[in-house]
Amino acid sequence: MTAEQAQLRECLGRCCLRDPGGTLKSAMKRFGSISAFILMCSSLPILLLARVHTPQEENPPPQSVSPDLSGLQLSDVRRFELEDALRRRDYKRAESILVDEIEKDPESIRTARLLVLVGGAFFLDSDFQNSVTAWKKAEAIAPLDDRTRFTLAMAYVKLNRRDWARPELEKLATTHPQDPLFLYWLARLDFDAQNYQPAIARLQSVLALDPKMMRAYDTLGLCYDYLGQFHEAIQSYDRAVELNRLQSKPSPWPHLDRAISLISLNQLVEAEKNLHEALAYDPRLPQAHYHLGRVLEMQGGYRAAVQSLNQAIELNSSYPEPHYLLGRIYHRLGEDQLSRKEIAQFQQLKKAIEAQPASKSSSSLN
Repeated sequence: MTAEQAQLRECLGRCCLRDPGGTLKSAMKRFGSISAFILMCSSLPILLLARVHTPQEENPPPQSVSPDLSGLQLSDVRRFELEDALRRRDYKRAESILVDEIEKDPESIRTARLLVLVGGAFFLDSDFQNSVTAWKKAEAIAPLDDRTRFTLAMAYVKLNRRDWARPELEKLATTHPQDPLFLYWLARLDFDAQNYQPAIARLQSVLALDPKMMRAYDTLGLCYDYLGQFHEAIQSYDRAVELNRLQSKPSPWPHLDRAISLISLNQLVEAEKNLHEALAYDPRLPQAHYHLGRVLEMQGGYRAAVQSLNQAIELNSSYPEPHYLLGRIYHRLGEDQLSRKEIAQFQQLKKAIEAQPASKSSSSLN
């Protein structure tokens, strides 16, 4: 299977359904403390390598992994090399070893297992196109298990092919109607497609199955917010914030999302309080600094707003919106040269984002 790898959608401004580095990985929590290498047969021990973490753990500490690879019928030397590569998280080396083994017998059940494993290695290596290629080749030999199918759907999301992710998630939701995870991700796809009412209905079903799913309340708040139902949004965020504070490592996003709705209602003092709490959880979140700059600007604190906006830019140099707001503030302060510079930078970044072509990903499995 070949396809073009679409650019990941830029999450700017108020969109909190961020990529995934954190959220997508945390979505796989139900599969254990480490996930992504999925096996086709019960005779092959489950190999778990992707450490699940909350959205705050962008760089989780490495963990030692010593999987049992005896079911892959590798030579002792090959098995030791693969175990060592996985233990060191040297995914490129693991991919090379597995691809070499796959090429020896491309159509066997053993190869299907190898393809599932190399798909997991590609996924952890952020090579989502090749992970999809590997899993679809495995599926052509034998059916995918549920864990693999879910990770395949997440790879499609990473590639911005939500139209391909949806059928995979629908299969899983049909097979496991009592599992809120798959229903939640279908709601996420509805949200991304701006189908907010269907998303709300799904999320309400998710919360009936799991009343403590914080991110479901957060996403529900987003749906209401985009419909202009700010009071309903804040009610959902209130519950998300309450649940979030109970987490061992709380996320900044429910507080940020709540603040954005409060800004829409001109409740600036409460919005600022939520933004400071979000930054307490993650001081390197550029969106929180940007929206804090918005609040400070609306309150007339222009110099403080400039500081927050520059912090957002320092954390994400490709973030257009802070430049636009800086340009407006500098104009009000009579600093027209700086204002023109920031507006020009805003326009340049926006054009760059809009002009980004889909990049082609070469596949070592073709």
